[in-house]
Amino acid sequence: MARDLRVCFVGDSFVAGFGDPEYLGWVGRVAARSHRAGLPLTAYNLGIRGQTSQDVLTRWHQECTQRLPSGCDARVVMSVGVNDTTVDDGEPRVSPKDSVVHLGTLLDQAAAADWPALVVGPPPVADEQQNRRTVSLDPLLERVCRNVGVGYISVFEALLVSTTWMRQVDAGDGSHPAGGGYDELSELVWPHWLTWIGPPGAPDR
Repeated sequence: MARDLRVCFVGDSFVAGFGDPEYLGWVGRVAARSHRAGLPLTAYNLGIRGQTSQDVLTRWHQECTQRLPSGCDARVVMSVGVNDTTVDDGEPRVSPKDSVVHLGTLLDQAAAADWPALVVGPPPVADEQQNRRTVSLDPLLERVCRNVGVGYISVFEALLVSTTWMRQVDAGDGSHPAGGGYDELSELVWPHWLTWIGPPGAPDR
């Protein structure tokens, strides 16, 4: 029986691939490469621009439940954090403490639904002060994942020193790259993704 692999990609504008003229983002690139590698899947992009970890927490479970029926190999990839570190009225939209709680709740809910999860960390933007907040949040989110045995892909440092990512972010809206930047992000995700999904021909779990 063919493997019925279905993955929901949940998060913000980086998950949605905003800024990419090809409308693929890193999610579309990883899904297409997975198919070429003999790992076809049904990919649901549930990224929404501007959403924080709190926003995602309020909506994600219902959206995924409709797309991940029982009997399939159902999985979830999450990526939140950049919007948490943006400033509104002089304060981050979500405090680091609350970001940690929200991610922990997301992962608890995924485990309760029997959906294996993978988390992609927040990338850098063109705002140096925001990047300081994000680089401080990144290890806190990684610790949440480590404590519950969920894979975490930290992409911040690699993208910060990437001339392609930062140049395209600067040339765009100050936050999002074009296709070349998403190429680089997808390359960072790919080896972890391949390990997490399993080899071609793997049966449903």
